[in-house]
Amino acid sequence: MNKLKIDQAIVVEGRDDVDAVSRAVDALIIPTHGFGITAETWGMIAKAYEEKGLVILTDPDYAGEEIRRRLTERFPESVQAYVARKDAITADDIGIENAEPEAIAIALEKALIRAGIIREDGEPGDNHSSVPAETVFADMADLRDLGLVGTDGASEMRAELARSLGIGYGNAGAFVKKLKGFGIGLNELKEEIEKIRKQR
Repeated sequence: MNKLKIDQAIVVEGRDDVDAVSRAVDALIIPTHGFGITAETWGMIAKAYEEKGLVILTDPDYAGEEIRRRLTERFPESVQAYVARKDAITADDIGIENAEPEAIAIALEKALIRAGIIREDGEPGDNHSSVPAETVFADMADLRDLGLVGTDGASEMRAELARSLGIGYGNAGAFVKKLKGFGIGLNELKEEIEKIRKQR
Protein backbone atom coordinates (compact mmCIF):
# COMPACT_ATOMS: atom_id res chain seq x y z
CA MET A 1 0.00 0.00 0.00
CA ASN A 2 1.36 3.40 -1.00
CA LYS A 3 1.32 5.76 1.96
CA LEU A 4 -0.99 8.76 1.75
CA LYS A 5 1.00 11.95 2.35
CA ILE A 6 -0.85 14.36 4.65
CA ASP A 7 0.35 17.93 5.13
CA GLN A 8 -1.75 18.50 8.26
CA ALA A 9 -0.63 17.27 11.69
CA ILE A 10 -2.59 14.30 13.02
CA VAL A 11 -3.42 14.29 16.73
CA VAL A 12 -3.82 10.87 18.36
CA GLU A 13 -3.91 9.65 21.96
CA GLY A 14 -0.83 7.51 22.57
CA ARG A 15 2.51 6.21 21.30
CA ASP A 16 0.94 3.00 19.99
CA ASP A 17 -1.48 5.11 17.97
CA VAL A 18 1.46 7.05 16.53
CA ASP A 19 3.02 3.77 15.39
CA ALA A 20 -0.24 2.54 13.84
CA VAL A 21 -0.93 5.79 11.97
CA SER A 22 2.70 5.96 10.82
CA ARG A 23 2.24 2.62 9.09
CA ALA A 24 -0.73 4.06 7.18
CA VAL A 25 0.28 7.61 6.22
CA ASP A 26 3.21 9.97 5.96
CA ALA A 27 2.45 12.87 8.31
CA LEU A 28 3.41 14.69 11.49
CA ILE A 29 1.67 12.77 14.28
CA ILE A 30 1.28 14.24 17.77
CA PRO A 31 0.15 12.11 20.74
CA THR A 32 -1.79 13.73 23.59
CA HIS A 33 -0.85 10.90 26.01
CA GLY A 34 -4.44 10.65 27.19
CA PHE A 35 -6.35 13.25 29.22
CA GLY A 36 -3.30 14.67 30.96
CA ILE A 37 -2.22 16.92 28.11
CA THR A 38 0.82 18.91 29.26
CA ALA A 39 1.39 22.59 28.56
CA GLU A 40 4.23 21.58 26.24
CA THR A 41 1.98 19.29 24.24
CA TRP A 42 -0.79 21.91 24.07
CA GLY A 43 1.82 24.32 22.71
CA MET A 44 2.99 21.84 20.09
CA ILE A 45 -0.58 21.17 18.98
CA ALA A 46 -1.32 24.90 18.83
CA LYS A 47 1.74 25.49 16.68
CA ALA A 48 0.77 22.68 14.33
CA TYR A 49 -2.79 24.03 14.17
CA GLU A 50 -1.58 27.49 13.16
CA GLU A 51 1.10 26.37 10.73
CA LYS A 52 -0.23 23.14 9.24
CA GLY A 53 -3.79 22.55 10.32
CA LEU A 54 -4.91 19.59 12.43
CA VAL A 55 -6.64 16.28 11.88
CA ILE A 56 -8.05 14.78 15.09
CA LEU A 57 -8.08 10.97 15.18
CA THR A 58 -8.91 9.67 18.66
CA ASP A 59 -10.10 6.26 19.83
CA PRO A 60 -13.75 5.38 19.06
CA ASP A 61 -14.75 5.17 22.73
CA TYR A 62 -15.96 7.50 25.47
CA ALA A 63 -12.49 8.62 26.52
CA GLY A 64 -11.50 9.25 22.91
CA GLU A 65 -14.59 11.35 22.29
CA GLU A 66 -13.89 13.41 25.42
CA ILE A 67 -10.32 14.10 24.25
CA ARG A 68 -11.70 14.97 20.79
CA ARG A 69 -14.15 17.41 22.42
CA ARG A 70 -11.37 19.12 24.41
CA LEU A 71 -9.18 19.46 21.32
CA THR A 72 -12.04 20.75 19.18
CA GLU A 73 -12.93 23.39 21.77
CA ARG A 74 -9.44 24.85 21.44
CA PHE A 75 -8.96 24.16 17.74
CA PRO A 76 -12.41 24.43 16.15
CA GLU A 77 -11.24 24.33 12.52
CA SER A 78 -9.64 20.90 12.94
CA VAL A 79 -10.55 18.11 10.53
CA GLN A 80 -12.43 15.29 12.29
CA ALA A 81 -11.41 11.75 11.27
CA TYR A 82 -13.02 8.59 12.61
CA VAL A 83 -12.11 4.91 12.53
CA ALA A 84 -15.13 2.65 13.13
CA ARG A 85 -15.22 0.76 16.43
CA LYS A 86 -15.33 -2.60 14.64
CA ASP A 87 -12.09 -1.72 12.84
CA ALA A 88 -10.33 -0.65 16.05
CA ILE A 89 -11.09 -3.47 18.47
CA THR A 90 -9.02 -6.47 19.52
CA ALA A 91 -10.56 -8.71 22.19
CA ASP A 92 -11.90 -6.13 24.64
CA ASP A 93 -9.41 -3.38 23.76
CA ILE A 94 -10.65 -0.46 21.67
CA GLY A 95 -8.11 1.89 20.12
CA ILE A 96 -6.62 3.28 16.93
CA GLU A 97 -3.53 1.14 17.60
CA ASN A 98 -5.63 -1.96 16.81
CA ALA A 99 -6.74 -0.75 13.37
CA GLU A 100 -5.20 -1.99 10.14
CA PRO A 101 -3.22 0.61 8.14
CA GLU A 102 -5.78 0.49 5.33
CA ALA A 103 -8.67 1.33 7.69
CA ILE A 104 -6.70 4.27 9.11
CA ALA A 105 -5.72 5.56 5.68
CA ILE A 106 -9.32 5.34 4.43
CA ALA A 107 -10.64 7.18 7.50
CA LEU A 108 -8.11 9.99 7.07
CA GLU A 109 -8.67 10.26 3.33
CA LYS A 110 -12.45 10.48 3.76
CA ALA A 111 -12.04 13.19 6.38
CA LEU A 112 -9.75 15.24 4.13
CA ILE A 113 -12.10 14.87 1.16
CA ARG A 114 -15.03 15.99 3.33
CA ALA A 115 -13.01 19.00 4.47
CA GLY A 116 -12.22 19.92 0.87
CA ILE A 117 -8.48 19.55 1.47
CA ILE A 118 -8.11 16.86 -1.16
CA ARG A 119 -10.38 15.74 -3.98
CA GLU A 120 -11.54 12.18 -4.55
CA ASP A 121 -8.86 11.82 -7.23
CA GLY A 122 -6.23 12.67 -4.61
CA GLU A 123 -5.47 16.11 -6.05
CA PRO A 124 -5.51 19.19 -3.78
CA GLY A 125 -8.96 20.57 -3.02
CA ASP A 126 -10.05 24.12 -2.35
CA ASN A 127 -9.62 23.77 1.44
CA HIS A 128 -13.27 24.09 2.30
CA SER A 129 -16.43 22.08 2.06
CA SER A 130 -18.74 23.52 -0.51
CA VAL A 131 -22.32 22.73 0.47
CA PRO A 132 -25.00 24.25 -1.76
CA ALA A 133 -27.38 26.49 0.16
CA GLU A 134 -30.37 24.50 -1.11
CA THR A 135 -29.08 21.21 0.34
CA VAL A 136 -31.80 19.42 2.34
CA PHE A 137 -30.51 17.59 5.41
CA ALA A 138 -32.11 14.57 7.09
CA ASP A 139 -34.06 15.01 10.31
CA MET A 140 -35.38 12.41 12.76
CA ALA A 141 -38.54 11.89 10.69
CA ASP A 142 -36.38 11.09 7.67
CA LEU A 143 -34.35 8.60 9.71
CA ARG A 144 -37.58 6.85 10.72
CA ASP A 145 -38.78 6.77 7.09
CA LEU A 146 -35.43 5.32 6.00
CA GLY A 147 -35.43 2.65 8.71
CA LEU A 148 -32.46 4.17 10.54
CA VAL A 149 -34.25 4.50 13.86
CA GLY A 150 -36.96 2.53 15.65
CA THR A 151 -36.60 -0.69 13.64
CA ASP A 152 -34.66 -3.94 13.93
CA GLY A 153 -31.20 -3.43 12.51
CA ALA A 154 -31.43 0.39 12.60
CA SER A 155 -28.34 0.76 14.79
CA GLU A 156 -26.35 -1.63 12.60
CA MET A 157 -27.32 0.27 9.44
CA ARG A 158 -26.35 3.62 11.04
CA ALA A 159 -23.01 2.07 11.97
CA GLU A 160 -22.46 0.90 8.37
CA LEU A 161 -23.41 4.32 7.04
CA ALA A 162 -21.15 6.10 9.52
CA ARG A 163 -18.27 3.90 8.40
CA SER A 164 -18.88 4.30 4.66
CA LEU A 165 -19.39 8.06 4.97
CA GLY A 166 -16.40 8.45 7.31
CA ILE A 167 -18.28 10.43 9.96
CA GLY A 168 -18.03 8.27 13.09
CA TYR A 169 -20.84 6.35 14.76
CA GLY A 170 -23.41 8.00 16.97
CA ASN A 171 -26.94 7.49 18.26
CA ALA A 172 -29.79 8.78 16.08
CA GLY A 173 -29.57 12.36 17.39
CA ALA A 174 -25.80 12.52 17.00
CA PHE A 175 -26.09 10.95 13.54
CA VAL A 176 -28.40 13.75 12.36
CA LYS A 177 -25.96 16.37 13.68
CA LYS A 178 -22.97 14.70 12.04
CA LEU A 179 -24.73 14.46 8.68
CA LYS A 180 -25.34 18.20 8.73
CA GLY A 181 -21.89 18.99 10.11
CA PHE A 182 -20.25 17.06 7.27
CA GLY A 183 -22.54 18.56 4.64
CA ILE A 184 -24.17 15.23 3.76
CA GLY A 185 -27.60 15.95 2.34
CA LEU A 186 -30.66 13.70 2.33
CA ASN A 187 -30.15 12.64 -1.29
CA GLU A 188 -26.54 11.61 -0.65
CA LEU A 189 -27.67 9.68 2.43
CA LYS A 190 -30.30 7.80 0.38
CA GLU A 191 -27.73 6.98 -2.30
CA GLU A 192 -25.35 5.59 0.33
CA ILE A 193 -28.15 3.45 1.83
CA GLU A 194 -28.91 2.00 -1.60
CA LYS A 195 -25.22 1.29 -2.21
CA ILE A 196 -24.93 -0.59 1.11
CA ARG A 197 -28.12 -2.60 0.49
CA LYS A 198 -26.88 -3.66 -2.94
CA GLN A 199 -23.60 -4.85 -1.42
CA ARG A 200 -25.34 -7.05 1.17
